[in-house]
Parts: sequence; structure tokens; C-alpha cells
Amino acid sequence: MGQTDIPTSGAHLQRGLTARHIRFMALGSAIGTGLFMGSSSAIQTAGPSVLLAYIIGGAAVFMVMRALGEMVVRYPVSGSFGQYASRYIHPFAGFLVGWSFAFEMFLVAVFDATAVGVYMKFWFPDVSQWVWVLAVIFFLAAINLVGVKVFGELEFWFSLLKVTAIVVFIVAGIGIILFGFGTADHSTMGLQNLVDHGGFMPNGFSGFLASFTIVMFAFGGIEIIGITAGEAQNPKQVLPKAINSVPVRILLFYVLTLGVIMCIQPWVAITGDTSPFVSIFESIGFQAAAAVFNVILITAALSAMNADVYGAGRMIHGLAEQGHAPRAFMRTTRNGVPIMTVLAMVVALLVGVVLNYLYPDQVLFLLGALATFATVLVWLVILIAHIRMKREVEREHRLPSEFPVPLWPVGSYLAVAFILFVIVMVGIVPESRPALWVGLIWIVLLAICYLLLVPERGRKPFQLIDQTERIDVVEAHDADTTKN
Repeated sequence: MGQTDIPTSGAHLQRGLTARHIRFMALGSAIGTGLFMGSSSAIQTAGPSVLLAYIIGGAAVFMVMRALGEMVVRYPVSGSFGQYASRYIHPFAGFLVGWSFAFEMFLVAVFDATAVGVYMKFWFPDVSQWVWVLAVIFFLAAINLVGVKVFGELEFWFSLLKVTAIVVFIVAGIGIILFGFGTADHSTMGLQNLVDHGGFMPNGFSGFLASFTIVMFAFGGIEIIGITAGEAQNPKQVLPKAINSVPVRILLFYVLTLGVIMCIQPWVAITGDTSPFVSIFESIGFQAAAAVFNVILITAALSAMNADVYGAGRMIHGLAEQGHAPRAFMRTTRNGVPIMTVLAMVVALLVGVVLNYLYPDQVLFLLGALATFATVLVWLVILIAHIRMKREVEREHRLPSEFPVPLWPVGSYLAVAFILFVIVMVGIVPESRPALWVGLIWIVLLAICYLLLVPERGRKPFQLIDQTERIDVVEAHDADTTKN
């Protein structure tokens, strides 16, 4: 199959996503259950030193996002990093990273749906959580089948509510720490809580290192910005702004929020039975506030799931363009929605209902660990593809990138080393070790599927059009035309 047979990426998708849609979509995916629920496990593992873990993890994620951003600006295509991996590493790498990202989005969405079931126990303790998971899946299926502009608008308001709630929580929490507002235990609140209960690293350096297996899951999904390249308006202007702003905001939200939580309530009192946000209000007697925040937690989980279903659907659409998925997944509605991929994601999420029915107590942690493995695998491939792209650009003396990664090449190699460290930690920590084995089995299964099922057209590197070089040629042509 020749180059001309390769479908033009994003030809059937509509460019209806603005800068604010994309910025809040990434926030919607990355600020979800990982912060509102999963942070309890991270706090239990590392104690107050989890704040340092989030800072380090956030720095690594920023490097991943800038690497992705440099490639997206040069090649703004749908299902971006799947195509980049195919072009700069090997077609199997594109197949691996594409399906692993879809797998990651599925796991995170099931995790978020499970969290909704846990949140609903606040009001309905006797109702099985799988009932709520099923209701959420059908609700999100309806949202994802509308046009992308409507979807982006809904996601914007979902995420805006969530971000506003976090800001209000931080301000209210600081006010409670400083002034008390009548709380009985005000004298015990403050920065001393970060060192009074066993020190800053109460579980030792090993506990601090182990927390990265949970911390990195919290940032999972931020790479969805790359997926929006095929539907973004003016991607060369919109995407760099979104990439620069989102990691910093997420880092501030995580560190500030968890710092306030542990200053109000000692880390040893954060058990994970409920969200630490709700338990804070309950512990100081603000029952009404606890109920209101529980509504916000549910909205946050819905927002994250919404972005996850979108991301998985668009990635599978990109895989179909490369020949790495059935052609049926390229089919779109009149509104530009890849309907088959969205429906496939919804069907996959129904597996989450079964998991919640069979293993309501264990499913949350295992899904989080599996998603961590899938997340860091995707990030590792992004970094490797970016390094190989940079080397090729330098070797062929092509035009420099318009959005270059900072601290090249040291920063990129340090980010790769850190991602490899996280993968090792997933295997070392006993609780997350099964996720490593399942992840390795996943890679083997994908290799078998690639060898047996992928047609010849899917075994060729995906052809990408360098927009930087293309614009230079167009400008030179226009200049010659003007002279003549």
C-alpha cells in the first residue's frame, strides 16, 4: 500500500475545540478521582512527603507534555502520539502506545465510575455501587454522541465547576487554619501537622518512593491534549498555550490542596474510607458543606470520565487510520463524532459494572495500579519518539521546532530515567506488583495481535507532513509570486 492510500488524519473530524475547551478538557481528565479519592492512598503511603512526590512527578509530566507539544505543533494530527511512535520508533510502537492509551482511558474511566459509586454511599449506603456505575456509563454515552463543540462546552463547564470548588476549598481551608471559625480543634491545625506525626517522611524513604506508583496515576490523562490536535481550531497557536498552562495549574492544585488537607487534619486520620475532602468537613462539623462537596466530587468524576471516553474514542479512530484497528472505527456521524469508537468504549466500560459487582472492595486500588502502568508506558513511548524526532531534525538540518522542549537534551533523558524508575517501583511495591505482571501480559498480547491481525498497510511507518517545513515552503512560494 502506497503513501497515497493512507487516509488523511482527521479528515472526518471537525475542528470545533477552542483553547478553553482543550485547556479544561486536560484539567478534566487529570484532576479527578486521582486527587479527590486516590490521594488518600498516596498520603497513607508517604505521609506529608507526598507533597514532594507530587512536585517531582509534576516536573516529569511537564517534560512529557512539552515533548508531546513539540511533536504536535510540527505534526497536528488526530491520535497524535500513536502516529509519532509509528513514524519515529516502529509501527508496532504506534500500535502499542495507541491501544495502551485506550486501555489507560478505559481503566481510569472505570476507576472514576467506581468512585462515583463510593461517593453515592454518602447518601445511599445500602445501594450497591455497581448500580451507580451503570447509570453513569449510559449518561456519558449520550454526551459523547453529540458534536465535538457541544461536548467541549459541556466538559468546559464540568471542569470549571471542579476547579472553582478546589480554589474555594483552598481559600476556605487556609481561613480555617488561620482563624478557626469556631472549630474545636483549631489549636491542632497548622504546618506542624506536616512534621508532628512521625516526621515529614513517617514511613521512611521507601514509603516516599512507593508513593510514586499512586502519584503518577493522578496525572494520567493529561496527554489527552495531544489527542485534540485533529479537532482543535488553530492547533499551532492553541495547543502550546494549553500545554504550558495545564501542568502548572495541576501541580498547584495538587500540592496546595493536599497541603491544606494535611494541615487541617493529621495525615494519620486520613483513612481513605471517604474522600479526604468530605472527611475534612465532617471532622470539623460542617455536615452541609460535606454534602455539597460530595456533589462536586461526583461532578468531577463525571468530568474526568467524559474526557476519558473522548480520548479513547479519538485514539482508536486514529488507530483505524493507520490500519491498527478495524476500518469501521473510522466511521463518523454528521457531527463528526467517531460513533463506533465511542460505542466500543461504552461497551468496554460495562465490564466495569461486572468488576464492581464481583469485587466492590478491591477493584479501586487494582484499577489504579493498572492505569499507572499504562500511563507511564504511554509517556515513555512519547519521550522516546520525541528524542528520535529531535535527532532526525538535527541530522537532516531541518527547520528548528517552533515549540522546542526546554533543557534539551538533559531534561528529556532525565524524564525517561524517571519514568523507568516508576515502572520499577510498580514491580517492587507488593500491592501494585500484580499490575506490572498484567501490564507485561498486555504487551505480549498486543504483540501477538500485531503479528496476526494487523494488515500490511498497518506495518508501514505512518506518513506525517511537517507543518514547519510546509509553512516555510508556502511562504517562499508567496514571496516569489510577489516579486514576479
